[in-house]
Amino acid sequence: MAQARARRAARPREEVFAAARAAIAEHGVAKLTMAGLGKQLQMSAGHLLYYFGSKDQLLLETLRWSEEQLGVRRRAALERGGGQGGGGESAGGDVWARLAAYTELYLPEGPGDPRWILWVEVWGRSPSSAEIRQGQLEIEAPWQADLVALIEEGVAEGEFTAGGAHDRAVQIRALLDGFSVPIAIGLPGASRDEAAAQVMSVTAALLGPKR
Repeated sequence: MAQARARRAARPREEVFAAARAAIAEHGVAKLTMAGLGKQLQMSAGHLLYYFGSKDQLLLETLRWSEEQLGVRRRAALERGGGQGGGGESAGGDVWARLAAYTELYLPEGPGDPRWILWVEVWGRSPSSAEIRQGQLEIEAPWQADLVALIEEGVAEGEFTAGGAHDRAVQIRALLDGFSVPIAIGLPGASRDEAAAQVMSVTAALLGPKR
């Protein structure tokens, strides 16, 4: 019974996060109001503030929820022996195939990708908020840890050249961020397919001679 009550209690927060992500993706966080979001959810603005404290905290927690959802898919894609790639394809045990699946999941689906619009909004508020900066680091950490583990595995198997896994993971993620933002904001000429190909080309040069 306690577990059933916990599940019922958790559902409204998920609905808040889903509604907030959609509203931020469509209008931006500057135009998001607790009153407007509360009206959409049939909740009072005071109730939302009680749980989240501020609009910045709601933004951060919405991003955390969004990334946790994607994290389930990422872990499945990187799992040895039959994970699923970003488009549902089997990544299998090949570290290169799983690296490609990681890249596909990292990049935006296209212009206005709700998950990436959340990131853009968080980055815009980071300079003025230590809380946002710390939260951002915490949310990014699983992406870094999973990539480090994959690189270490590839080195151990002889697929990747020896070298610092942490530093190379940072470089790859910086490259992914650089290609992702133009896609997410709809910059003319930004292409997801081209970005994925460019990332894998540079990654191959960083990691080893086999691709």
